[in-house]
Order: sequence, then C-alpha cells, then structure tokens
Amino acid sequence: MNKKALFCDGTSQYVNPSEPERNEEVVFRFRTAKDDAEHVCLVHEKIRYEMEKAQTGEVFDYYEIKRQLGEEPFRYYFEIQSGSEVCYYNRCGVSERVVSDYDYVVCPGFRTPKWAKGAVMYQIFTDRFCNGDPDNDVEDREYYYIGDYSRKVTDWNRYPATMDVREFYGGDLKGVWDKLDYLQDLGVEVLYFNPIFVSPSNHKYDIQDYDYIDPHYGVIVEDGGNILAEGDHENANATKYQKRVTDKKNLEASNEFFVQFVEEVHRRGIKVILDGVFNHCGSFNKWLDRERIYEKQEGYAPGAYVSADSPYRSYFRFFQEERERWPYNGSYDGWWGHDTLPKLNYEDSPKLEAYIFEIAKKWVSPPYNADGWRLDVAADLGRSNEYNHEFWKKFRKVVKEANPEALILAEHYGDPSEWLEGDEWDTIMNYDAFMEPVTWFLTGMEKHSDEAREDLRGNADAFVNAICHHMSNMMTPSLQVSMNELSNHDHSRFLTRTNHRVGRVQELGAEAANENVNVAVMREAVVMQMTWPGAPTVYYGDEAGVCGFTDPDNRRTYPWGHEDQELIAFHREMIRIHKRYPVFREGSVQMLEWRENVLAYARTDQNQRIVVIINNSDALEEVTVPVWQAEIPMRGRMRRLMYSYHEGYTTEYEEYIVEDGEIVVNMGAYSALVLKEMDVNYG
Repeated sequence: MNKKALFCDGTSQYVNPSEPERNEEVVFRFRTAKDDAEHVCLVHEKIRYEMEKAQTGEVFDYYEIKRQLGEEPFRYYFEIQSGSEVCYYNRCGVSERVVSDYDYVVCPGFRTPKWAKGAVMYQIFTDRFCNGDPDNDVEDREYYYIGDYSRKVTDWNRYPATMDVREFYGGDLKGVWDKLDYLQDLGVEVLYFNPIFVSPSNHKYDIQDYDYIDPHYGVIVEDGGNILAEGDHENANATKYQKRVTDKKNLEASNEFFVQFVEEVHRRGIKVILDGVFNHCGSFNKWLDRERIYEKQEGYAPGAYVSADSPYRSYFRFFQEERERWPYNGSYDGWWGHDTLPKLNYEDSPKLEAYIFEIAKKWVSPPYNADGWRLDVAADLGRSNEYNHEFWKKFRKVVKEANPEALILAEHYGDPSEWLEGDEWDTIMNYDAFMEPVTWFLTGMEKHSDEAREDLRGNADAFVNAICHHMSNMMTPSLQVSMNELSNHDHSRFLTRTNHRVGRVQELGAEAANENVNVAVMREAVVMQMTWPGAPTVYYGDEAGVCGFTDPDNRRTYPWGHEDQELIAFHREMIRIHKRYPVFREGSVQMLEWRENVLAYARTDQNQRIVVIINNSDALEEVTVPVWQAEIPMRGRMRRLMYSYHEGYTTEYEEYIVEDGEIVVNMGAYSALVLKEMDVNYG
C-alpha cells in the first residue's frame, strides 16, 4: 500500500459541508493511491461503514460516504485495507493501530466566523503604538500604584523600565486612528487590542471599570484636580486622576470616541477584537475600591472594600467576614495571591455573572460593534472546572445572540479540547500548535528566551510530531481561526530569539536583545506564519524590527521614523500573498518532506496548490520535494511567489520543473521558498 498517498482532513475537500448544522447529511471523502485499496471504511463508534470509490484520477482514487449527523459530536477515523495489509488514518495521519485520541471530530451546529478564517490580525499594546492626543497623557504622580507613582515618559524611544507597569508613553486610540493608513497598506484585516477599559496600569489587565474606555486612551473633556504631593501615597487624594476616570463626561466622551473609531475602522474593511479580562479585576475597580477612588464621588455606590453593605459585596470572596473588619477590609481573594488583582467571585454572585454577561454583550452590540473577544486566562475563571465550563457556555450564548459573527478567542496553554467542543470558545491563541513548535525549530529558544535547546533547533521530527499532536486538539473550524503569533505582550520578541541569548532584560540589559539577531530567520518565520492554517497575527512593531526580551521589554514603543523598512516591505509582500490565495484561509495542510533543518509542506484546496519549503541551516541545501502528494501533476511547472534568503528576498518570476512528481530546489542558508502550481501541464 502506498501510504504516502493516503490523505484526509476536516476541510471542505473532505467534509462537505465542513460546518454542518444539527441533523444535516454530510459527505465524507478519503484519498488513496489509484487502484491501491480494496476496502476503505469510515469507522464511527466501532462500526465500520464501507466507503465507495466516487472518483478516480491519474494518481489518486477518492472514496465517499454520506452520513446523517445528529446533534452530538461525530467522531470517526478510517480503516484502509489492501490485501492482507490494514492501516488506519486519523488526525495525525497513518497509524498501525487505532488511537482514539486522534479521531476526527465534527460538531453539528458549530461554526466559526467566515471573516476570521485566515484573517491577518495585528495586536496593539495601545500605550506603546502611537501618541495621537497629548492632552490625555497620564501625568507624573497622577496616582500611586504598586509601590510608586505613575510616570509620564517623555522620550518615546526610551526602553521600558524594569518595573514598567505604571509608566506611560502616551499611546492612545487617536494614535491608532492616525496610523490606519499604514495598517491598511500593510494589509491588516483585524485589530486586536490589549485591554482598553479604565485601569491604572499600562497593560490594563487590572480593570477598574468595564463599562468605559479609559479616558487616557480616549478623550478627556473635563480636567482638573491635583496630582499627589511628593510623599503622599493615598489615592483618596489623587483628585486629578479621580476627575479623569470617574467624571461621566470623560467616560461617555471616550465611549463615543470609540464608537467613531470602530466606525472608521469598519469603513476600511477592518475588524476589531477587544481583550476581555473576566477572571479578575483590579484593586482600583469601582466594585471594590481598594484605593478609595470612588468613595467620595457622586453617582457611585460604595465599594466592597469600603463598606460591608456595598451592593458589590458578593462580587468578591472575603476570607474574614466579621462586620468589624469593615471599613477597609483587605482580606479578599486575589488571583495568584496578588491583592492588586482581586479574583471575581462568580460562584457566590449570580448578580456579578449577569453583570459580566451584559458587558460581554454590550461591546459587541450597537453602537460599539466590536467584532469579538480575546479572553484573558480563560481557563482560570471561577473556582472549579465545572463552573468554568458552565460560565463559558452561557458566555457564548450571550455573545452569539448579540452578534452571531463575533469571534470568541481564548488565551490558553495546554490541551484546549474540552473548551473547543462547539459550545464554549471558538478558538485559542495558538501557542502549542504554532508559536512554540515554530520557535523551537527555527531558533531552538523557549518563547520567553528562558531556555535554549540545541536538540530542538532544526529538529524537523520534533516539529512535525508537536504540530500534529497539538493540531489534533482542535476541530478544523477552530484551527482556521486560531491566533498564530510569533511574539506578543507576554513573551520575548521573535527577532530577539534569533540571537539565542538566554535570559531577561534584568540580567542582560536591553541592548542585548538587539545584538546578533538574524533577520533571515525572522523572514523564515513570517513565511511560515503567513502560509500556515490559522489567523496570522503580527505583534505591533515585529514587522518593523522591534526587539525585546520578555515583558516588560517586549512592550517597547513602535519605532516611528526608525523602522526596518525592508522588513516592513517583506511583511507587506507576504500578507499580500496570504490574502491573494484563498487556499491559505481554508485549505488543507500536508507535510511533504522533513529532515534536519528542512521542512516542506503544501496548502491545497479544490482550485489551488501551493508548496512552502524552509531551509533553516547555515548552508546551501538541495531539497527534493514529492509534490505529487499535494495532487500536483507528475510533470509540469511551478512558479515562484517568494524566495527569502540570507541576504534578502525576491518575488521575481521564476519557474521550477516538476519531474516524476518531484521538484528539486537549491535552498540557500536560512531560506524560505513559496511555489504555486501553474495551470499549464506538460505531458
């Protein structure tokens, strides 16, 4: 049996429709070598269903079977028999035995938004992108947070301080608006923002008020009050900050500005995803008011820290509940013990749950019309796994009823499959099935730059095994919208990982992140990012050559006026290629060849076949790729879309000959080649 000819996946080529409704009939297909199999069976719940040969071609046969689905997930694999030889085929390919963990799964009624499949996303850490409105900048000593005063950084090009959480460079939504021409020209289709709601930190994962955009990112129309005097650490006296973030005129003006901003972004054909931090809030939060920001403000009920009679008392879990502990009861539960990150107490507060569901609905509904949520530490929410699943099931129902096309994308490390059964999240930030395998293969570095593994650098077997295993934890609709990042706000910049320096900015210094980087390896990574299944997501500044160790160093400002223009042009070109060919959005992926430092894979659908070849060694490599496995004719030609090599890159037209179903290419050091099947065949 020619096992290399066997192929199937969950795309529409092999499951039609690929996102079936409940109780809908589905056609399942499977591919074998021509006249090679005697029996092909779809196996569901240990019952073998014989498939019929429905189509035959020069090289392959295609088997089909129709099955009526119900309402429950439909799990299956394939059994192929040729003479006395029997093998099985599952999400990880050919197997000599049944491995139920790798069964295919189709979930009736589960679909992910069409717009998000393969969408080019751009992540913005707002304070560090562009300062469009200096009037809303955080001031020195505007308030006190985690042991020091807020600081206004006046040198845009200064590297972040080691303790950076309360330092502000002034980036805001107006700055993003001012750069929409740039983002549109780059080819961006979705803007994903780190949190932009009222919060005292620059990262804003410690939310103070879920109902409003932070006026420091929006609009301050009513200013006044005083900054803190030197030596005064009481935020009850931070009247300037209180005015800015509690005055309804500022809050409502900022929300209205966001409405106008999203309208402009949508007018340009770009979507917006917001960051939802629903596991915990911040000690400044109006429901708790640990910092007594709201205590003397009109129109605000007392916080649960301030008063035992607070209407928000049940929103938090207090370990010491005696009435004499109030006012100013600091015995509340903090996420991982952090008193600046109070854990939200959903199990004991249906009122809190209902409020957060209103927030979830509010921002994806008119007039705000955001296009989805990224969910921070989503698996941590609640105190039990049972409640966690219950919450996200309700959350999905609320969000999808408000906006059926909203994307629900969760931060998650490890196996996400129990949340991806069609009734909770749409997808995840794709660490395990993209960022980590790509990083290990191309750089041999852990994603924080905390460890170097030479045994994984260039290790194609480890890459393929990791990719197959972790991709099997997602159904195809989730995989197609998964967030494929090289860098983000929580990990070192990918370009820095190419210098193989282990450590963090505290020990090595910021300049070490810039030294001895290999831009050619970065380009290899971008080629993979733009040609792999999922939504390629560029972390702001990666395209411009920004370096940095893990946070806070990865949160450097966008280098306006100092960009790596060639790297920007390369990103623009790869994004153009990604968007031009629909195969990158919903097509199959198939590994064709792999060995030390070399990977070759294909993206295919009914109309297009594209092959990507990576050479991650420091020497010239001759690579033979069996493109026949991607259903490319045995004789013909392919044309080059992109060739990136050590010194640069080119998109100049060049043809490559296919002989006996193979192409042979010479790949320079640290190179990546993208080839497209030509329409003309030579027989």
